[in-house]
Amino acid sequence: MPRFTVHIRDEWLAVPCRDTTNTIQWLGQESLKRYIKNKPDNGGITAVKDTRFVVRRCQSLGLLDADDTIEDVLEDNDFVELAIEGDTMSPDFIPCEPGVSHLLPVQYISLDGNSLTSTDLVNLGRGLYKIKLTAEAERKVVQARELLDTIVKENKVVYGITTGFGKFARTVIPVSKLKELQENLVRSHSAGVGNPLSPERTRMLLALRINVLAKGHSGISLETLHAMIQAFNASCLSFVPEKGTVGASGDLAPLSHLALGLMGEGKMWSPKSGWADAKYVLEAHGLKPISLKPKEGLALINGTQMITSMGAEAVERALAIAQQADIIAALTLEVLKGTTKAFDSDIHTLRPHPGQIEVAQRFRSLLDSDHHPSQIAESHRFCDRVQDAYTMRCCPQVHGVTNDTIKFVQNIINTEINSATDNPMVFAERGETISGGNFHGEYPAKALDFLAIAVHELASISERRIERLCNPSLSELPAFLVNEGGLNSGFMIAHCTAAALVSENKVLCHPSSVDSLSTSAATEDHVSMGGWAARKALRVIEHVEQVLAIELLAACQGIEFLRPLRTTTPLEKVYELVRSVVKPWIKDRFMSPDIEAVHRLLIDQKVWNVAKPYIDKYQSEYIPESRPVSPTAFSLDSPASPRNKHRHSSVQKENHFFLRKKM
Repeated sequence: MPRFTVHIRDEWLAVPCRDTTNTIQWLGQESLKRYIKNKPDNGGITAVKDTRFVVRRCQSLGLLDADDTIEDVLEDNDFVELAIEGDTMSPDFIPCEPGVSHLLPVQYISLDGNSLTSTDLVNLGRGLYKIKLTAEAERKVVQARELLDTIVKENKVVYGITTGFGKFARTVIPVSKLKELQENLVRSHSAGVGNPLSPERTRMLLALRINVLAKGHSGISLETLHAMIQAFNASCLSFVPEKGTVGASGDLAPLSHLALGLMGEGKMWSPKSGWADAKYVLEAHGLKPISLKPKEGLALINGTQMITSMGAEAVERALAIAQQADIIAALTLEVLKGTTKAFDSDIHTLRPHPGQIEVAQRFRSLLDSDHHPSQIAESHRFCDRVQDAYTMRCCPQVHGVTNDTIKFVQNIINTEINSATDNPMVFAERGETISGGNFHGEYPAKALDFLAIAVHELASISERRIERLCNPSLSELPAFLVNEGGLNSGFMIAHCTAAALVSENKVLCHPSSVDSLSTSAATEDHVSMGGWAARKALRVIEHVEQVLAIELLAACQGIEFLRPLRTTTPLEKVYELVRSVVKPWIKDRFMSPDIEAVHRLLIDQKVWNVAKPYIDKYQSEYIPESRPVSPTAFSLDSPASPRNKHRHSSVQKENHFFLRKKM
């Protein structure tokens, strides 16, 4: 018999329907009858037939016509919301979020616990793939579970399997209560607070927990692990509050909430239902709640997956914005009529940090006048300025260390993604379990604090470049990049927004991992605070993206005042991309949508995708050669200079550099 899950005020009701030729009006009235049945005051409803209401799908919030038949507009197990006239929407009801893909992916990622990357994890979060286990992973999971079953049968005393937890580690639990022990563990530890993780981040969390369990050192049963995979593939996602973990013993609170939904308790989200009671969401997708066996509750909640999954997103976004920051800074340098001399490969060979060399090469690939002629650069070739401000000249040094830091953190996160981080660890080949401390989140916590500090600098230096673009005494452009200043304010407050975000980041960059508070009656007496490290790293990175979006807008606006002169081909392509979503500023208008539109370009890496082919081509054609620096003194303007006689192919010819006086 078809049935529907109906949300009324603060309750979810399962409503069977024998005859689907009944109307939506009938479904609403039948739902109201069930709602008032157990209410002492009938829920304030005097007569069902006189109650006015509307019915809408939970997915997309589409209104349903009261006269339509159920079979025409609903499918079996659909989720709907009934809103009574005069009521405000219940705070308990959170509809399906817009922008989340409802298309089920057809490609799979095979998890073995050893080869998942941060890129894979972010793509799993986006819903681009389903999950399956490798045969070897299944074998290891089965072996580890067999060992635990033997321990239970032999009544051995093992922490977390036949004992309590934390301070109660010496309390032995009877075999008859081991299932209740694990369920109580999950319920009691589901004590987080705050907004739920987004569906994308919850998918990442669930996928990563599955990957860790697939290593075969946690003692999870294959049955339970398959149930988790089925929930992931159906996008049935638990309500996981973002706050509550101290990062040791792992991320207990968020992972408990993750497990609670899989047990059919608490709330879940799916594209079909929006937020609803977990038991209804699972049932609507043909899934059964998991039933915990000995040690399985502990296996589900002990580990660093909250820190690490959010850290994976932070690393991927940091990498994307760092690459695009070089492009944006190069465009600003063009608008401010700066010199490319500071990016000469000889300079960076003398201080060979990989990130610094990479950024300098990227600037050359965008600005090299041999490769990409620039009318803007040519227009000031004979100016008398000696050198640029640090915010332009020192981009390789400042951006470079950010690049190196991101790679350092990415290595730690990718290691953590494929690490067993729960306790006790099950070693089937040795026939024993061993208690340790792999759940401690210090590695990702420290790394993510470091990441926030490094990536913040991209916004710090960007905000100073925005100041130079907006300040006519520094830019030779109209004040705040707008005509009729005074009547129009232009980018005045956009710059203030950038300054505000940079200031917030300075506070957020204080490392959380230098803090520790003793918990669990001093059993867990040193913790990492890694959950906050991950969350604030993501906030810092979002602010950096927004500041750079403002700089990109300002740089493109600056180009308007240099027309008809054109910049290099790759930078013109970037300009055209921005202009495809944001018009030039002729006079003041509502600016926030412009900032958000360009922010979206950066999140989607479209600025990088436009410029990357030119960067790749340049770097494939211009491979730096090493040569000793001549001790002979030459004037830079001298034809006999070795810089003119024998140059790196990756460096611009001297006559295309801006000629400056030597200091």
